[in-house]
Amino acid sequence: MQVRAYTEADAARWDAWCGAAPGATFLHTRRFLSYHGERFADRSLIVEEGGEWIAVLPAALCPSAPDRVVSHPGLTYGGLIDRGALRGEGTLRALQAAGRHYAALGHRTLRYKAVPHIYQRGPLQDDLYALFRLGAQRVRCELASCLALKYPLPASARRRRGAAKAQRAGLAYARGAVYAAALWPVLEDNLRERHASRPVHTLAEITELAARFPQHIDFHVALLGDRVVAGVVSFCSAEVMHLQYIAAGEAGHAVAALDGLLAELINQARAAGLRYFDFGTSNEDEGRVLNEGLHRFKTEFGAGGVACETYELELGPQTLSYPQDRQLTPA
Repeated sequence: MQVRAYTEADAARWDAWCGAAPGATFLHTRRFLSYHGERFADRSLIVEEGGEWIAVLPAALCPSAPDRVVSHPGLTYGGLIDRGALRGEGTLRALQAAGRHYAALGHRTLRYKAVPHIYQRGPLQDDLYALFRLGAQRVRCELASCLALKYPLPASARRRRGAAKAQRAGLAYARGAVYAAALWPVLEDNLRERHASRPVHTLAEITELAARFPQHIDFHVALLGDRVVAGVVSFCSAEVMHLQYIAAGEAGHAVAALDGLLAELINQARAAGLRYFDFGTSNEDEGRVLNEGLHRFKTEFGAGGVACETYELELGPQTLSYPQDRQLTPA
């Protein structure tokens, strides 16, 4: 098993690979990664055996620690993406080969953002086992609030009352990039006043992304008359609707606009045959702090918890030597 560095000549094949891989989403594609431009120094790899591709690993240098490679600093999750060829010991050997490649370049650690299981179209956590075998340490764990659309937990009475209030207010719901410009000031004000922060994306950046992925990224708003009073941005993969942003202005809070809008989107996701509705995480300090109010709001729609884990692997020779299985004597 060998690894080699990704080159731009591999872009089309890489994207076709991710399109057919059960553990990939559109975030893994070069079309999405290239949106970052020159922000990251790419260190993506292609894993081969007998001259054939068996996996890809999106990765780049950590901007704050050049001796660390991250899979991937510009993504919520990264990880080894294969089409079924990597299982058990094969996954372990692939990670070892990647580690040896990075160590030869002078890097000391590999930070690995595992794909949460809800984004995988089948059981694909061999990488977590391989990381354990190689002695990787979990360095980050955030808690996402996800609703299983077929088997949701009970919604709270407060959220049901909110949806009813939104209906009485006569809110209308709409979608499309045409609403992005009106939604963004609502989002910016909300984040500044409630969380002393700002959106990860500018309006120009998010509209560019939506133009690249019109089948995956969309804007959903609640309208009071012709005024946008609340809205969300959705990132949809094969089986999950993920909310990247959730916001309402004062007028929206007064009529429980988010309760109404989110109830509408949950119904749309269920009707579309999706499996999960992902409200996203509610953490700070790499998961060590949970925003209880935000987390409670999300779980009251019937969501449960999904761990979003990040591991760090030291790239020393002892770590990357092949760990021999113990010989077990039958009882």
